[in-house]
Amino acid sequence: MSRIGKQPVLIPDGVTVEVSGQTVTVKGAKGETSYTSPTCVAVAVEDNNVVVSRTDESKFGKAMYGTVRSLVNNMIVGVSKGYKKELLIDGVGYKAVMKGANDIVLSLGYSHDIDYAIPEGIKVEVNGQGTGLSIEGIDKQLVGQVAAQIRDYSPVEPYKGKGVRYSDEQVRRKEGKAVA
Repeated sequence: MSRIGKQPVLIPDGVTVEVSGQTVTVKGAKGETSYTSPTCVAVAVEDNNVVVSRTDESKFGKAMYGTVRSLVNNMIVGVSKGYKKELLIDGVGYKAVMKGANDIVLSLGYSHDIDYAIPEGIKVEVNGQGTGLSIEGIDKQLVGQVAAQIRDYSPVEPYKGKGVRYSDEQVRRKEGKAVA
């Protein structure tokens, strides 16, 4: 039995959770999000807590029990506090520039610039020099996906440390060729 699934999710002040059938809707200060759970898992609101329970003993039901609880918890945290990822851009000529409100132009050492369209529900800020990005949103999965996609355009190489990395990522540096 899932130890995560058994734990109730506390609903903080300023957040409302509505359950209608299999759809869970969470509203808070930062926005609104919803999730439709599979039929093998039931979600209920009891005494300012969200309680998740299984409706059958199938293998899929056991797998989704803790997953649905974690997804509901992530939704509650997202609408109350939000999620944020920081990216750093290192390298000569490497930078990011906002183009309008929904596009980023990335110069990452290629012969061309990369235009990245920011998805709906994500807010991206570029610092003054263009060497840092701040990605914010209420959907944990989408914030992580956007950060990973931007990072994948130019992952950090181990010799000079050029590329895009997370602010808390440790890059293992290698020594270059030994000079004779």
